[in-house]
Amino acid sequence: MTEYGYFLSTEEFGPADLVEQARMAEQAGFQALWISDHYHPWNEEQGQSPFVWSVIGALSEAVSLPVQTAVTCPTVRIHPAVVAQAAATAAVQLGDGRFRLGVGTGEALNEHILGGAWPSTRVRLEMLEEAVQLIRSLFDGNEVSHEGKHYTVENARLYTVPDEHVPIDISAFGAKAMSLASRIGDGLITMAPEEEPVTRFRTGGGGRKPVSGGTKVCYGPDRDEAVRTVHRLWPNAQLPGELGQVLPAPRHFEQASTLVTEDMVASNVVCGDDTDAHVRGLLAYADAGFDRAYVNQIGPDQRGFFDFYRTKVLPQVLGT
Repeated sequence: MTEYGYFLSTEEFGPADLVEQARMAEQAGFQALWISDHYHPWNEEQGQSPFVWSVIGALSEAVSLPVQTAVTCPTVRIHPAVVAQAAATAAVQLGDGRFRLGVGTGEALNEHILGGAWPSTRVRLEMLEEAVQLIRSLFDGNEVSHEGKHYTVENARLYTVPDEHVPIDISAFGAKAMSLASRIGDGLITMAPEEEPVTRFRTGGGGRKPVSGGTKVCYGPDRDEAVRTVHRLWPNAQLPGELGQVLPAPRHFEQASTLVTEDMVASNVVCGDDTDAHVRGLLAYADAGFDRAYVNQIGPDQRGFFDFYRTKVLPQVLGT
């Protein structure tokens, strides 16, 4: 049976708000948490970008829900040996197997900040595979020395490690990334509630490993106002193709987002307070074979959203 979680947006909210949203999510009946890992927001309107590992530490004390990064790029901005240490510590803090590390090839928006050239897709996938191999080696708690194509580690050892390896799920959209996820991932992360990528992952070697997806909504009593809120804060979600991976700064996303209309938002994002529309949006993930679906509320009306989902939406999708 599909589980339903809440997606914490570090691009739109600061640390205290994120922790409070996590508390409200648990009280509302959500079963897990995703949290994004960015250096920049997508645009100035979103306006936040706290360090995800600090927030996860706070979450470990605030809630009892499982937590996963969605997603961390362990290849360019932060060396995979450091990501391994962060993930191991998060797993120890959360305890009871409540942490999963979600990883992907990243975006220039967050990863190019140290001045290096942004690699091609092929190279980024190579780097991700090597990074995952290195992270898993370090999770053993043994001393690791590694000299690979992209990374070198000398005499590295993690002394704070969980009893079991942290599962590493791979974010994938295109065919090459999906092949990598099927081959090395402990699970798949993708976004759209479509059956085809789930089938491709499972038949390509993923088997019954978990598949997770995420969506954004904007609850509110005035649907037109909710559409305007999404258009103001998250027009970038409607940009096509590889723009999300290659544009280097929030201002470039703002420039590209001038092509996004309110009609595009209204056609692609669940907005307003139509319970059936919100229920259909979540059940689409179950119908496509996802094991978990995470929903994020866009905009400031977080308490209204959680009340709405607690009383009207989650009871229907969870059958309670």
